[in-house]
Amino acid sequence: MNRDSNRQKNTSMEILWKVLRFIGRYRFLLILSILLASASVILQLYVPILFGDAIDEIIGEGRVNFQRMWYYLRRILVMVLLSGVATWIMNIINNRVTYRTVQDIRAKAVRHIQVLPLSYLDRHSTGDIISRVIADTDILSDGLLLGFTQLFSGIVTIIGTLIFMLSKNIWITLLVIVLTPLSFFVAKFISSRSFQMFRKQSDARGRQTALIEEMIGNQKVVQAFGYEEKSSEKFAQINSELKEYSQKAVFFSSLTNPSTRFVNNVIYAAVALAGAFLIPGGHLTVGGLSVLLSYANQYMKPFNDISSVVTELQNALACAARIFSLLEEEPETADSSGTLSNVKGKVDIQNVCFRYSPEKKLIENFNLHADPGKRIAIVGPTGCGKTTFINLLMRFYDVNSGTISIDGQPVMGLSRHSLRKSFGMVLQDTWIKNGTVRENICIGKPDASEEEIIEAARKSHSWEFIRRLPRGLDTVLREDSLSQGQKQLLCITRVMLCLPPMLILDEATSSIDTRTEMMIQEAFNQMMEGRTSFIVAHRLSTIRNADEILVMKEGSIIEQGTHEELMKKGGFYKNLYNSQFVKVSD
Repeated sequence: MNRDSNRQKNTSMEILWKVLRFIGRYRFLLILSILLASASVILQLYVPILFGDAIDEIIGEGRVNFQRMWYYLRRILVMVLLSGVATWIMNIINNRVTYRTVQDIRAKAVRHIQVLPLSYLDRHSTGDIISRVIADTDILSDGLLLGFTQLFSGIVTIIGTLIFMLSKNIWITLLVIVLTPLSFFVAKFISSRSFQMFRKQSDARGRQTALIEEMIGNQKVVQAFGYEEKSSEKFAQINSELKEYSQKAVFFSSLTNPSTRFVNNVIYAAVALAGAFLIPGGHLTVGGLSVLLSYANQYMKPFNDISSVVTELQNALACAARIFSLLEEEPETADSSGTLSNVKGKVDIQNVCFRYSPEKKLIENFNLHADPGKRIAIVGPTGCGKTTFINLLMRFYDVNSGTISIDGQPVMGLSRHSLRKSFGMVLQDTWIKNGTVRENICIGKPDASEEEIIEAARKSHSWEFIRRLPRGLDTVLREDSLSQGQKQLLCITRVMLCLPPMLILDEATSSIDTRTEMMIQEAFNQMMEGRTSFIVAHRLSTIRNADEILVMKEGSIIEQGTHEELMKKGGFYKNLYNSQFVKVSD
């Protein structure tokens, strides 16, 4: 059984314990909050006793001890004020604990995403992951805040009222205790069903967020292919599921409050009836009965309060389940401590096998030897494993079997950071972060001087458009600030600035016009001098000068050699090359 199915079996109590482990870091504030809650509740619980004593000063007509009554009323006023101040401070502490806890969970989630294997990110949509980190933690925050507000005061109220009731009458107190489990059984029966609905609601919300993110991010493609109606239908389907789960969740949770209130009213009536029978025998005074009724009401109030926020609590726990399923995902294999120094760039790949899924073959018995400074071009039809080879070389994925070595050191024994900083990558998919042009160029070399940045920009032919930007290198980039070609030029500039000992160029000029591409190729040729380079290309005219060309098909190298050697063989490469220059006649 897989990990996902096991997680689905997590109960609300198991998830609550996981949340409490995060909250435990602020145990000092928790203890202070409990003490304040205790003080506030005890002060509140003492008020009914004072009221009862004041009532007992009313003996009969014309026999009222006003002096004692005013004494009790002044004490009541002081108790209420002190209780209000304690509650106010407790709420401030609860807010701080809640938001710090959620801050810790969200920070851990973001850090954990950084170490998750790419296979997890491939299986889950970006929108769903964003929903877990942002929306689900916000809902968890609201639920925790309500829970804290009711929890500490509620527990102390229940314990305190029982103690005060015992001091008044043990039999009525036992009656209340015996009837109390009825409220628990009703609440548990309903809340267990609402939790399942809230979990489905959270899952549907994540899928909805993923779809919205996907449609907005690719709106041009959606409109270009007339996909608006189908995307709207898909959204409507998910939206309908979300509505159904939400309605059922709220329906079940809304039953809790009236059900527990009914049970509590039965308890209240039982106390009133039992007390009425005790008064004539002198076992209880009228003031004592009013005190017991007040305590019975306060004893039941925490149950009512908790049931009134059960919707938020169950929703919060369902969202917490999604967050913890992310946090409990296995990170990528433990990093090694080995480092690369004075890299020469000799790469050896021996008998490497790799599959994304066990049932589907991809790379089988892959072998390659690249001497330092060599330019290795990798070509082949779509899906043959070219980009997968790059992912294995950079340890974005680990091989299933075989070894990859750099300068004689197996990459599995090297730290990922040490390995990756030895490569400069320019990919077909560009990534520009929100920030200035300078910050985007200096990602790999934060301490670069202005002269170094400008020199790298000139070599990559990006300086022409950079200097025309409103603030040059200090221009803040947004999603639509640059064209796709300009973004790719900035990515090339990053590598030009770092000049690592090895290079990976995966369709590095796919979004650049032909004239600029020719100039960049010259810069690449200079940059690749003395550096081991791996070039993935579909346009075969760009790799004619490679020292060695690997022709891949279905995960294996089927041909290997220089351009001239492969053309003479007249095999797959020659057909592939010629197919790009065939003239189609009318």
